[in-house]
Amino acid sequence: MKTFSPAMARLPAAGSVYLTFDDGPDEHWTPRILDLLAHRNILATFFVVGRFALEQPELVRRIAAQGHEVGNHSWSHRHPWTLSPEAARLEVRDGAAAIADLIGQEPVFFRPPHGRLRRSMLEEMERGGQTLVLWDRSAVDWGPLGRASGISRRLKAVQGGDIVLMHDGGRGINRPGELVKVLPQFLAQLRQHE
Repeated sequence: MKTFSPAMARLPAAGSVYLTFDDGPDEHWTPRILDLLAHRNILATFFVVGRFALEQPELVRRIAAQGHEVGNHSWSHRHPWTLSPEAARLEVRDGAAAIADLIGQEPVFFRPPHGRLRRSMLEEMERGGQTLVLWDRSAVDWGPLGRASGISRRLKAVQGGDIVLMHDGGRGINRPGELVKVLPQFLAQLRQHE
């Protein structure tokens, strides 16, 4: 029986908070978020989509150069359950290859699109030496609930040990513009609780 390494969905250290941004890079929102993080000297993981990364290579290099982790969020962000096992495997492989080509190192973390997996994705992720990272706290910065007031309320509930899901990619239903309105206050709150 094959077993898979466990997913990371919460930090073992209760005092730390792990900030993550998905679906980028985005030429408009990612630089703004990077500037806000730099202002507070806070690091995060950016789970980038491979094909978007190749469209914004300098932005991906900037993420890495500023000390942030660049994680694999697949090649095209297609929902895994709509893919054949082989196509799902290639999403992991090709996303990782795009990142490695841009920053010169393989990603160590993988987050599946929509938080959904296929067994072939887990196998490819492990073959590439990547750790699965999910989340236990979401800003819900998308769709009709993705308004600044709601995002702010959800982020105020973040506690030590949380892995926080946010979005820098502005495609589809994501609303990074609403997130950016409240992110400075949230980052200041994190610094106060250190």
